[in-house]
Amino acid sequence: MLGGVDNRSLPRTAAFFDLDKTVIAKSSTLTFSKSFYQGGLINRRAALRTAYAQFVFLVGGMDHDQMERTRKYLSGMVRGWNVRQVKEIVAETLHDLIDPIIYDEAASLIEEHHTAGRDVVIVSTSGAEVVEPIGELLGADRVVATRMVVGEDGCFTGEVEYYAYGPTKAEAVRELAASEGYDLERCYAYSDSATDLPMLESVGHPHAVNPDRSLRREALARDWPILDFHRPVRLKQRIPAFSVPPRPALVAAAAIGAAAATAGLVWYSSRRRATAL
Repeated sequence: MLGGVDNRSLPRTAAFFDLDKTVIAKSSTLTFSKSFYQGGLINRRAALRTAYAQFVFLVGGMDHDQMERTRKYLSGMVRGWNVRQVKEIVAETLHDLIDPIIYDEAASLIEEHHTAGRDVVIVSTSGAEVVEPIGELLGADRVVATRMVVGEDGCFTGEVEYYAYGPTKAEAVRELAASEGYDLERCYAYSDSATDLPMLESVGHPHAVNPDRSLRREALARDWPILDFHRPVRLKQRIPAFSVPPRPALVAAAAIGAAAATAGLVWYSSRRRATAL
């Protein structure tokens, strides 16, 4: 069980969630490949390749080298894509594709953290154009995500402004804690991958969710809780059980940290809930 409701006189706290295979059962980016194909953004060969990457991800996850190869391939593939069209495709297919693969256990945890007065932050290597609407769907307070460079023509250049991956996730968590006043020793973090060890190590309550082999070994050695999520359930099937606190649309905040090799970090933040004032 999670701790009780936070005392508002104490420093604020948050729960940091990786997205893929932690909150949702698949890769958020690769899940939209069919939609991008139908929208004319990728050809059949690219669609099949991303489908194969999704299969590899689901079967055993991706190690660092596989992630780098996939990242380079996807960065090159999106070069020239119109950002507005990407956002429209994601918006049109979000509920059909993402809603059915949200883990029931993760949705319950998000609700519990909100009930306890903690902010919920999604921290994902996937692109902001995909992660932002998913974060809003989940009722997240903030989102940290990879961001691609957009040219004057409104299209992706294929370059990356900041890569939200590995140590950069931990840097984002620390800087967000500094700006928002989170007490990291009282914060929670959840991930399925050993690549997120820096993020997990940065909080007082790390949790391994559906962990890969390396993370499971580390979690056992460090006596971290290991959670198994395996029940994807549509959010609307959980209503009224699942309660997303009313909040305005997520608002983009400034990227933090130095630009990394391939992607970007975007924060989306809502206004404070009236009860927190």
